[in-house]
Amino acid sequence: MVKILGRRGRVLGAAMGAGFGLLAAAPVLAGPFEFAPSPQTDLNRVYRVDRATGEVGACQFQLKEGGVGLTVCFPSGEGAGPQTPSDYSLMPSRHEREGGIFRVNLRTGEMSICYVFDDKTVCTPQVK
Repeated sequence: MVKILGRRGRVLGAAMGAGFGLLAAAPVLAGPFEFAPSPQTDLNRVYRVDRATGEVGACQFQLKEGGVGLTVCFPSGEGAGPQTPSDYSLMPSRHEREGGIFRVNLRTGEMSICYVFDDKTVCTPQVK
């Protein structure tokens, strides 16, 4: 059975089609986290920053005797917890023996160095 739509049905159908087209063409928004590896070439550590709060953490692979390895994560410690809300990013240095990473505030230009110390991720105070 074919139903013939009047003008209202055609306008509604066209609007719905355009809406679906916009949804399909919309860019996928980035997640709230950014990840970057430690610049140290013999360290398998990856840092994570919450882009809005600046909170930093790190994880790395660790061998386990007699079995599959495991992921060890270092929670936020001194200076690595949430900061003033802004737009944060991670920036590795080019120093191949550096285990830490820069946390940068893209709005203010402030930076700090974050690294793992005593099973916690810690960061120096932010400065410009």
